[in-house]
Amino acid sequence: MDELLEEIPIKQVDVTVPKTDDPTLPILTFRITQPLSVTPICVQIAVVPIGHLMARILPTRRLFQGTMFEFTMNPGPFNMKEHVLITIFANAGAGTVYATHILTAVKLYFKKSLPFIPAFIVMLTTQVLGFGWAGLFRKHLVEPAEMWWPANMVQVSLFRALHEKEKRPKHGTTRNQFFLIAMATGFAYYVLPNYLFNTLSTMSWVCWLGSKSVLVNQLGSGMHGLGLGSFGLDWTSISSYLQSPLASPLFATCNVAVGFFLIMYVMTPICYWNNVYNAKNFPIFSSGLFMKNGTKYDVSKIVNSKFHLDTVAYSEIGNLHLSTFFTMTYGIGFATLSATVMHVLLFHGRDIWKYSKKAFGSNKKMDIHTKLMKNYKSVPMWWFLVIAVLNLALILFACQYYNEALQLPWWGVLLACAISLIFTLPIGIISATTNQTPGLNIITEYIIGYMYPERPVANMCFKVFGYISMMQALSFVQDFKLGHYMKIPPRMMFMAQVLGTLIAVVVYTLAAWWMMEKIPHLCDVSKLPADSPWTCPMDTVFYDAAVIWGLIGPRRIFGNLGEYAKVNWFFLGGAILPLLAWLAHKVFPGVKWIRHIHFPVLLGATAMMPPASSLNFNSWLVLAFLSGFVVYRYKPEWWSRYNYVLSGALDAGTSFMAMFSFFLLGSTQISWWGNSGEGCPLATCPTAPGIAVANCPVH
Repeated sequence: MDELLEEIPIKQVDVTVPKTDDPTLPILTFRITQPLSVTPICVQIAVVPIGHLMARILPTRRLFQGTMFEFTMNPGPFNMKEHVLITIFANAGAGTVYATHILTAVKLYFKKSLPFIPAFIVMLTTQVLGFGWAGLFRKHLVEPAEMWWPANMVQVSLFRALHEKEKRPKHGTTRNQFFLIAMATGFAYYVLPNYLFNTLSTMSWVCWLGSKSVLVNQLGSGMHGLGLGSFGLDWTSISSYLQSPLASPLFATCNVAVGFFLIMYVMTPICYWNNVYNAKNFPIFSSGLFMKNGTKYDVSKIVNSKFHLDTVAYSEIGNLHLSTFFTMTYGIGFATLSATVMHVLLFHGRDIWKYSKKAFGSNKKMDIHTKLMKNYKSVPMWWFLVIAVLNLALILFACQYYNEALQLPWWGVLLACAISLIFTLPIGIISATTNQTPGLNIITEYIIGYMYPERPVANMCFKVFGYISMMQALSFVQDFKLGHYMKIPPRMMFMAQVLGTLIAVVVYTLAAWWMMEKIPHLCDVSKLPADSPWTCPMDTVFYDAAVIWGLIGPRRIFGNLGEYAKVNWFFLGGAILPLLAWLAHKVFPGVKWIRHIHFPVLLGATAMMPPASSLNFNSWLVLAFLSGFVVYRYKPEWWSRYNYVLSGALDAGTSFMAMFSFFLLGSTQISWWGNSGEGCPLATCPTAPGIAVANCPVH
């Protein structure tokens, strides 16, 4: 007999997600085909008036009456479940297709050719392969109430605000009214940092105290330095890399804060001013590739005609060097990986075993949402397995038939998929409970770099198959949970996700290919103005990683042949830290805060640095603390009513203004002080005696 839990153990879910369902609502209707290719939040807002308009003007006549294909274009009022399905359709195609970075790295940075067909196969399979892993772990990451996926609370709150009728509270507003006011405010305000006054996004005021001092610039720059006191009055700079601060649980915010402080304000200054790994020869904060004398490394001189490393040229030119911060971020990445494995085994091992038994047993403990979802047919496991097998076969074909272009052997494909599959569950548990997702990008690069060195395209392909298929799986699972909360039939959800993903891959690939052909100097920072929207910071970091791990290889940089070999000790440190926290919890079981020490989140806090900078973190942490502690504790009614609605409203308002200004104004800017940047021109300068770099003083 199933045991039903009416009260949800996660308070944020209990006060946000409705505990009711209407299975009679029409969901898979003609109205879900609205063709919008923008962010999920924008879709979530934009389709509301369109949906209501279609419900008013579309014909209600039933087509093919008396047959199994009977259908009507207008089954009645536009409802919340239709709205959710449209949003899930958009979620599946939102964001970027990560494998596009391979295109830009090969074609724009390495200046090599890459045929369209193998490129398209890589982009398609990396986006779709994750369905297989998502299907395998649905029972572990969707049904348990403890797996609550905090980011979903924003969308659930918006759906309710946009559809549920409520009585206006005395001296207050309904959630719908609050949303409209906040969205309009966000829309109107974003014209300032986005166009009229860019400096609002990069308020590095410490630099203003000494703009001609390298030290002051290094301390104050929020973009290229430590960012002491820097902040951004711009929602996009706050929420770009760590998701919404208003959706972060307090314990996760505290772990991010401690991790960021230790890495940015303890480890980085100590390493830099003690000149660890010749740190002063390079910028204090940079993902660049350097010669030992601080000048930029010319990668084109060490690539041979077969797109492999020219070992003779490399030995003549000299070793590649990294800024000490960039080196240490790789070390922190090593530690995050081992900490993730140890933390999940120690703190969640028993839960994983329990969920596994529940997945295959008959005596299940269900919450109200799982019970309500039993009214609908689930997606058979073989659907997911067929998708996984077909994608794996297509990947193997592409890597064998187009081996000269992709470089990755068949065993590399299987190994990458195995890594992705193994880590989907432990990283999924962390993401579902903390809203932070440790990545596998570094360990995938590390493994294939050792096993199959000096082949940059093979390294990039291995990374996207080993890393992005897992990230896609977690994205699909998060949407499964959204559908679970909103009571969307699983088979309809599956259809929307598959179609949305396929359409997005085709559109994104064609758009990327067109941009590479038509936009002059795309991603070439040396030939573009500083305020150009085409500088491609994420692509630059991806390319740098391809050079480090793929072309040159970890053996020459982090192995016995490299000067950064000691960074490998971070693996051991990352494994020990969760063990210490677990032992402390066992010795002091009454001290509750010890259990909230979450080393995968703490260590992984700066995983997006670079391209994320201290400026992004400073502002994010302030808002996350205000929301998760101050408002949550002292204004709980306001928090439960408006917090997630505010997050969605700011997302929507800034997104709409960004699109509006882009199509109306393009990349033009007003030339004045307020659009001249953060005012830290010397933050990227080295400080070692005798190192000469253009536009920098020589010490």
